[in-house]
Amino acid sequence: MTMKPKVRKFRIRRSSPLATGAAGSVDAEIEQVAEPAAPTSHVRAVEPAGVDLDVAVDGPGSTPDVGFAETTAEDEMAALHREGLTGRQLRLARRLAQKHGLTPTSDFDAVRLLRAQGIDPFERASMLELVVPEQGIDPSRDARVQLPQPRTPDQMPSTEVGPTPRPAPAQDPRPDTRASRLREIQKIQRDIARRRRRKLALLFTRLTFFVGLPTVLAGYYYYEIATPMYATKSEFVIQQADSQSPGALGGLFSGTGFATSQDSIAVQSYLQSRDAMLRLNTDLGFKAHFSAPEIDPIQRLPEGATNEQAYKVFSSNVQIGYDPSEGIVKMEVVAASPEVSAQWSEKLIEYAEQQVDNLTQRLRADQMQGAMDSFADAEAKMMAAQRRVLELQEQLGVLDPTAETGGVMTQITTFEVQLQEKRLQLQQLLDNRRPNEARVDGVKGDIRRLENVIATLRGQLTDGTGSVSSLASISGELRMAEVDLQTRTMLMQQSLQQLETARIEANRQTRYLSMGVTPIPPDEATYPRAFENTLLAFLIFSGVYLMISLTASILREQVSA
Repeated sequence: MTMKPKVRKFRIRRSSPLATGAAGSVDAEIEQVAEPAAPTSHVRAVEPAGVDLDVAVDGPGSTPDVGFAETTAEDEMAALHREGLTGRQLRLARRLAQKHGLTPTSDFDAVRLLRAQGIDPFERASMLELVVPEQGIDPSRDARVQLPQPRTPDQMPSTEVGPTPRPAPAQDPRPDTRASRLREIQKIQRDIARRRRRKLALLFTRLTFFVGLPTVLAGYYYYEIATPMYATKSEFVIQQADSQSPGALGGLFSGTGFATSQDSIAVQSYLQSRDAMLRLNTDLGFKAHFSAPEIDPIQRLPEGATNEQAYKVFSSNVQIGYDPSEGIVKMEVVAASPEVSAQWSEKLIEYAEQQVDNLTQRLRADQMQGAMDSFADAEAKMMAAQRRVLELQEQLGVLDPTAETGGVMTQITTFEVQLQEKRLQLQQLLDNRRPNEARVDGVKGDIRRLENVIATLRGQLTDGTGSVSSLASISGELRMAEVDLQTRTMLMQQSLQQLETARIEANRQTRYLSMGVTPIPPDEATYPRAFENTLLAFLIFSGVYLMISLTASILREQVSA
């Protein structure tokens, strides 16, 4: 504090910090001492305890000049040390002092200087600090005073806030500044509220236009315009004939859906194909039914619709699903009439039965054809061998070579017995001294004739003369023909067995379509499901709007970054 010449000092000792009331009492005491004619200066209180107030008076006839409350630097530093400030508070005080342009020598000196300026270094920042002062306002007028200060009723902030604030005393411009701050804050709040209302109104407008209106239109279509559709449901299963002797793996999957899963999937694909749609159109007029004027414009087929357009309608109205765990094919056929829906369902089941028969027809035909060809070839060869045996028998005049040979051998044996008897008789005649020549010659002639007969018979067995073959050759040829006949007969029997096996296998490969749920015409419309479809449309439009909004927000943020 700058001291004036000829100044008398009065020291007032207080043991507690100055408050607003204490400052008022000091002012009152000073005013009693000072002369009333002289103007007085201001009094400023400092927070630390044990502060001495120095009151300077200019001479005996002068008005006392109340200056800043001063203490010695040592007393203030000692008081600060006694407060027990933390290191973080001291660092904050030093940064705040540097921010206000002060040059402290230490952290405690920074606290002392800030409190001398009327700033509490340990108070958190207020929202008022975020308000930028208006241009043209002196920054010195906006100094923050955070410590308690003496005030008069005229210096208190006005409760009336409007376009024209109440004028403040000329000696203290701070009330006007605070009123302007309040006006700025309220202006900002009103602007924020206005922007929020505008954004909320735009949000509701966009939601109404992009979500609400399409949902209302969809609900109006489903409730008022859409043509009632009738769905006929049916279920069938494709079964395989039981095998008589299945293998290990075949027995494992026999009777389950895995045995006919490929056939079921093939039938499902066929019923959803363009071929089935064309056959249904040819048999029952699929296009004509959906081109009728009773159908609503969205589901109606145009006149002269192409097959692709009709196939799109067919795909959406004929739903076929396959359950691999149970092997059941489920079919749902939708039409504008319950009778037509049931007729279409029955016709599609008929197509499925034909397709099931065609699936294994080629396999069964190939198996049967191979077995039948093999049997026919074996049978033909067996017949040829039989004809060869017959030809040999007719050509040689021998029905049974074995029997013929046996008869010749029997004759040879008989004649040999007779020959032995004749030889014995001849020997008996020759043993006489004077044998009878006539009888000896007769016996010799019998022996010679028997030998010739035996030689002739033996020649028939082994020697062939002229065109007549021997019995040995005849027997050999016939035996070979008979062996060939036996072989061909055996092969024919095996072929016949293979044919029967192929027939059994072909029967096992046969597939059967068994109905689980027969198609029955419904008595109430199945579609459209107005509430579910309207809710689904709302969810779809909401999701599309949300995705577009998020994408636009991300792009706007990326562009503005």
